[in-house]
Amino acid sequence: MILIDLNQVMISNLMMQINSNALNVIDENMVRHMVLNSIRMYNMKFKDSYGDIVICCDDKKYWRRDYFPYYKAGRKKDREASPFDWNLIFETLNKVRDEIKEYFPYKVIQVDKTEADDVIATLTHKFGVPLKNSSTEKILILSSDKDFMQLQKFANVEQYSPMGKKFLRTNTPEAFLKEHIIRGDRSDGIPNFMSSDDTFVTEARQKPVTEKKLNKWLEEEPESFCDEVMLRNYKRNELLIDLSKIPTEYQEKILETYENTPKRGREKLLNYFIQNRMKQLMEHIQEF
Repeated sequence: MILIDLNQVMISNLMMQINSNALNVIDENMVRHMVLNSIRMYNMKFKDSYGDIVICCDDKKYWRRDYFPYYKAGRKKDREASPFDWNLIFETLNKVRDEIKEYFPYKVIQVDKTEADDVIATLTHKFGVPLKNSSTEKILILSSDKDFMQLQKFANVEQYSPMGKKFLRTNTPEAFLKEHIIRGDRSDGIPNFMSSDDTFVTEARQKPVTEKKLNKWLEEEPESFCDEVMLRNYKRNELLIDLSKIPTEYQEKILETYENTPKRGREKLLNYFIQNRMKQLMEHIQEF
């Protein structure tokens, strides 16, 4: 099973297209071609070892924001300061996603109030195994997001970074996760466990996590080194970062969607390529 973090693949291709264009103009046809060609290349590179592709998508709203209002709050601010038309960008990416869902021979999983992270993690927990077994299907997470390295607690899980063009590996997924919870995740607006919820929004300085303290904390249970406020913040970060803590209702919806989404054939691809004048991809139709 190849679990593709679609939003990351699309954004990276989009930024390549924009950065190669001095006018910062979004060419929908070029973005479509680049995204689809990337998926084709990943399929050819990994299908023999890992099996079928599953496309994992972000929804418009996130359950984490219901729990933590500052989740990814900085991204909106960054987009507003950006020279790009992000409304047009998301319109283009959503259109390409919907086309993949309708025409391509892959399961495309999008569930209300969940992210691709939730889809990938839920399917990994469903099909991951604790011990290596030659008969067990291998799972490849195709994403550059290091958050997924915690899922290497399963023996049949690997991760490949499209941006780095390399496998991401850790021998200590449990320690990796605990350090992530302690340090927080600035890119998602999650402060470290010693800092308040609104730290990044108010541009306050985080209380520092020293290497000496971190190494000590990694060996201890949080109850032994946290006061009441710190423990509350540790639990905050744990829910937001630990991919085994996804609320049951969303896990169930993801698994239901996965089970009820039929895998399509390639019968619609030829007309789709003709309609979109994609001659180059049409010549490689069997590689999808």
